[in-house]
This record gives sequence, C-alpha cells and structure tokens, in this order.
Amino acid sequence: MLAAMAVLFVCIGVAAGVVGSIAGLGGGIFFVPALLFFANAYLPGSMTPQVAAATSLLVIAVTALSSSISYLKQKKVDVQSAMLFFVGSAPGAIVGVYLNKLLPLGGFTLLFGLFQLLMFVLMMVKDKLKPRNIEWQVKRRFVDHEGNEYEYGFSRWSAILIAFFVGITSSLFGVGGGVLMVPAMMILFRFPPHIATATSMLVIFFSAVIGSVTNVLHGNIDWLYAAMLAPGAWAGGKLGAIAASKMKGRTIVLILRLLILGIAVQMIGESILG
Repeated sequence: MLAAMAVLFVCIGVAAGVVGSIAGLGGGIFFVPALLFFANAYLPGSMTPQVAAATSLLVIAVTALSSSISYLKQKKVDVQSAMLFFVGSAPGAIVGVYLNKLLPLGGFTLLFGLFQLLMFVLMMVKDKLKPRNIEWQVKRRFVDHEGNEYEYGFSRWSAILIAFFVGITSSLFGVGGGVLMVPAMMILFRFPPHIATATSMLVIFFSAVIGSVTNVLHGNIDWLYAAMLAPGAWAGGKLGAIAASKMKGRTIVLILRLLILGIAVQMIGESILG
C-alpha cells in the first residue's frame, strides 16, 4: 500500500510541478488537497490542515527552485523585482506559520476556497479594466518571443505590502502564494504573463524556504510525504518552465483562471458538504 502511495505521490508531484510552474503558482493548490485526501484515506486522521500546508510548502520550495533555474536560463525572471517582493514576503511567511495554527479543518478549506474564488473574479475583471497611465517609481520593459513589447512597473512600498500578504498566504495555505502574487503582478503592475509567472516562482522559492524553516522548527512537516512528492515536483518544475516558454501569454492566463476556479469550487464544496 505504501509503495502504491509513493508512486501516486510522485505522479502528483510531476503534474502539480508542471502546472504550477506554467501558471506561477508553485503547485500547492494540488499538494494540499492531495495530502489531506490521500494521507487521511490511507491512515484516517493522520494529516491535519496545518501539517498539509507545511509539507506542501516544503515541496513547493523544490518546485520553485527547479522552475526558477530554468526560467533564469530563459532570461524571463525580473530578479530585481523579485528581490524587492521578497523583502515583504519573508516576514509574511513567518506570520503565516503562526496564523496557520488557529484554523480548524472546516475554516481552512472554506477560507482557502473563498480566497481563490476572489482571485478568479479579479482575473476575469482584469480584461475589462481600462489601462491607466501611472507614473511608477520603478519601470520595466519586456519584449516577448512574438515581438510584443510590454511596459510595467510599481511603487516600492506597494510591492512590499502586497508581497507581505503573499508571504502570509504562502505559509497559511501552503500554496506558495502564487495565487495572489501572479494576479497582483498582472492586474496592478501590468507584468506580462511570462514575466509574472517566472518572477513569481523565484519569489515563491524564497518565501517557501523561510516558511519551511519556521515549520521545521515547529515540527509541522511530514517528511515521508514530502519525500514522496519532491522528486516529481522537481521534474515537473523543469518541464513546466519549458512548456511555458512555448505558450502564448493568453494561454497562460487561461490556465491560471481555470486552476483557480476549479480548486476554489472543490474546496468550498468540501467545506459545505464536510
């Protein structure tokens, strides 16, 4: 039974790594539900929301490192922006670990689902918003492989503040924070999809490391399940970065929307029915 579980979790790791890397989410939207469902099916009551989030976050660090290395080689990571976002996300990741202890299972799944539903709405509204001319403190330009030129930017304090909440989300839900980071980059700061997802993965890596260290100190991680998920997550992270490089920005946005909506419906449904 344990061997079959190991094979299953490797497959989940690959799938989550691929999709999480493409969308810049880290894969936690798959890891947390998988841990809660399969681990408790194998040994009822063995996996709590807190341990699932902590274990997921550690595996996300593996996915994010793998995909970030590939994205850096593709020169799609805005490293300077990622470092600034990390200034806010690092303390947020630590705060999220402590907040995680306050959530019971029902509250955890409902809040997780509602949070992602909000992100889906924001992603839908994004296309209907009229562009505004904003004098950002920091401005960037990017030309994609199709020759399309993008201009984006942000103010430093707004970036740090948003990243702080991304860090909290990362540790609180064990999802890596990308479900907030990528929409925020694209909606508020006009990051092109490829740069948003690639830069998000680097920020997620740093935040996940900080949150995981805190979780290790508190004994929140299930090392057996982390070891089962990690190899697939590493491979999936690399494959996802390669696949994303061949996709159009619209395709990445569509995948992101569908992922957020699907998991939101699933988690809200589990909360209501459970």
